[in-house]
Amino acid sequence: MPLTIEDVDAAAVRIAGRTRPLTVLPTDRPDRWFAAEFLQHTGTFKARGAVNLLAAHQEAGGLPAAGVAIASGGNAGLACAWSAAEIGVPAAVFLPATAPPVKVAKLHTYGAHVVQVGDRYAQAAAAAREYIRATGALASHAYDDPLVAAGAGTLMQEILARTPGGVDTVVVSVGGGGLLAGLATVAAGHGVRVVAVEPVGSQAFAAALAAGEPVEVDVQSVAADALGATTATRLALDAAASGSVTSVLVDDAAIVAARRRLWEDHRLVVEHAAATAQAALDSGAYRPQPGERIVTVLCGANTDPSDLVGRPSS
Repeated sequence: MPLTIEDVDAAAVRIAGRTRPLTVLPTDRPDRWFAAEFLQHTGTFKARGAVNLLAAHQEAGGLPAAGVAIASGGNAGLACAWSAAEIGVPAAVFLPATAPPVKVAKLHTYGAHVVQVGDRYAQAAAAAREYIRATGALASHAYDDPLVAAGAGTLMQEILARTPGGVDTVVVSVGGGGLLAGLATVAAGHGVRVVAVEPVGSQAFAAALAAGEPVEVDVQSVAADALGATTATRLALDAAASGSVTSVLVDDAAIVAARRRLWEDHRLVVEHAAATAQAALDSGAYRPQPGERIVTVLCGANTDPSDLVGRPSS
């Protein structure tokens, strides 16, 4: 079923007081802002969906003794492990062996059972499914779950409430489409355009739009650790059909340049996935109308910043 505003409203009630309220940062232009969601617990918006998922199952008495299990490129796993630790249930997180070490190390601090397998998300997902069958753990998904997407949608509610003067357009990076589904569901009711930005080498949502249904794509991008979904969720397609969603692609060079510019011009350290959204504006892949009031979602900061502060001296 398509996501609804009521789903997002219910999520907002569940996560209230458990997630950090959004900070909206002014930029050097009067018509541009940053939604600083990289300040969220665990460093990404994923905490919203993870809290909503576990809280909903807890309300329904459906949290098994085996806890929760998830396959992730890193960020969803971090959010799941943190949220599970907050309520005292076990979490098992399955990741590709290629997951960034900074994310793997953080997972261990949350007490998660961490398993790295294969070099792609699909292999980690297969291992997670086997674990869930064997243990009876609650299955969590990084993006293809209405509770996860509804939790993500609360970000759009806070953007609307906290951006001075109103919003015309929200620019957001897209991987599997859970965040897009939540944002677009809320945005449609307020006449706000959503610009969905993907790397050229990881365009599951654009491919789904072209095909009219989720299809599998190859993935090869500097942002693939967070935007590396090989298929987009149907929830994103349904939300896009009911609102104003523009699909935009940017290349890896633009993503790397945008990430560095966010540091050099604004002193903001974000991961490549977050910089993907800003790359659409910096590169001209999305060209706003004069005076268009734009909020760029900086969705995560789980990154090693050493490449931003200069090379070590020899």
